[in-house]
Amino acid sequence: QVQLVESGGGLVQAGASLRLSCAASGLTFGEYVMGWFRQAPGKEREFVAAISRSGGTPYYAESVKGRFTTSRDNTKNTVYLGMNSLKPEDTAVYYCAAAAYTGGVWTDKYKYDWWGQGTQVTVSS
Repeated sequence: QVQLVESGGGLVQAGASLRLSCAASGLTFGEYVMGWFRQAPGKEREFVAAISRSGGTPYYAESVKGRFTTSRDNTKNTVYLGMNSLKPEDTAVYYCAAAAYTGGVWTDKYKYDWWGQGTQVTVSS
């Protein structure tokens, strides 16, 4: 069965960095757009970043542009989210997701077919 397993979350101070990983299994990884979303308590799940099947075209939410970087290694079936200059408002559960077809709309969470269980990121001020 398909599994997406995130890791790398934790508790850090504002200004620190973290790198999340998402290991995929049970699917042909290179055929999926990979996305990152996050959900803070009491808020909707929101788009953070996504990357094309080949890894050549990342896309970011305005709130993280310039601070976060997503990449993928199709030989390892893994996608990464590097997070720098973390802020308290980045605190959330971070999820990776896989989409077979998005119609070019990477930001729509309903386009994604498979989701990980999430990893908590907490940024203290």
